[in-house]
Amino acid sequence: MRRWWKASLLGTVAVAAACSTDRPATTGPQAGSVPRTEFQLQFASPGDHVHVMPTRANYAAAFAKPGGGGSGTGIFYHGGPIVYSPQIATIYWASGTIYSGGPTPGTVGSGSQDLSLVGFFLRNLGPSPYWNINNTYTDGGSGRVANSLSYTQYWAANTNVPASGSSVSDAQVQAQIISAFTSGKLTFDASTIYAVFSGSGVNLGGGFGTQYCAYHGHFSWNGNDVKYAVMPYNIDFPSGCTAGSSPNGDAAADAEVNTLAHETEEFATDEDLNAWFDRRGYENADKCAWNFGTTYSTAGGPANMNLGGKDFLIQQNWLNANSGGCRLSWP
Repeated sequence: MRRWWKASLLGTVAVAAACSTDRPATTGPQAGSVPRTEFQLQFASPGDHVHVMPTRANYAAAFAKPGGGGSGTGIFYHGGPIVYSPQIATIYWASGTIYSGGPTPGTVGSGSQDLSLVGFFLRNLGPSPYWNINNTYTDGGSGRVANSLSYTQYWAANTNVPASGSSVSDAQVQAQIISAFTSGKLTFDASTIYAVFSGSGVNLGGGFGTQYCAYHGHFSWNGNDVKYAVMPYNIDFPSGCTAGSSPNGDAAADAEVNTLAHETEEFATDEDLNAWFDRRGYENADKCAWNFGTTYSTAGGPANMNLGGKDFLIQQNWLNANSGGCRLSWP
């Protein structure tokens, strides 16, 4: 079933609430329709093919609404595909280097060559006790999301670069991803999410900072189902799209990896927006957004996990085991 739809000339997208304890009204594959109109935002694009991570204020407003009851883990399988062995590729779309140590504009390479903090995070996210939470999500049978995430390739795209102050439509983001395939800069892979990053001042997707901090979705290209994430420059909206901490002394990248974790774990468990979500449409990361659990102090502020020797402050993820709940690790 389709999870998002268009109600008018503007696309409508469901807003997810933070760390909801809602339970599914029914159990078993392909349950009845899930109400979403209570938590919708409107903006020119994207449309019915994406799921957004709203700003902190929008999450707080959604979370203030009454929840539901029921039993189980609080998240439900709707029959759609999951990604068994997730991979990620990045497109750094700017005329200069977006994150310190990142790829030189105009270059392509493997994930191991991305020396930014974002690249380090992606190389160390899976396998990890944190990413292993996604292993509690199945295809309804024995298939599970693996405790792995491979950062395979990047393109530091310096073509058609959006200027600071410009608004970039979702269609333009898709076109840039397609150009990566047709130009040979990146290769298509069905188990890969293509994460598009922009520099400061760019309204990537059309609703950045006022409605969302990032989003993920999918579209069709040459008969292929392309999965992608839109990753605006979150530090541009510090109160709405960051946790206000920089454990690594790189404020922009420290902010970005939190929303990046959110989008990648939702991609793995709900790639086509028809697999895992709860009775209100919240995906696994939505249910714990901006909820960081137990933290410890670093010179740059609070952190809650160490990956590869570096400290990070990353939201919790929803455990699909026992009675559910927001966790930083599993088991």
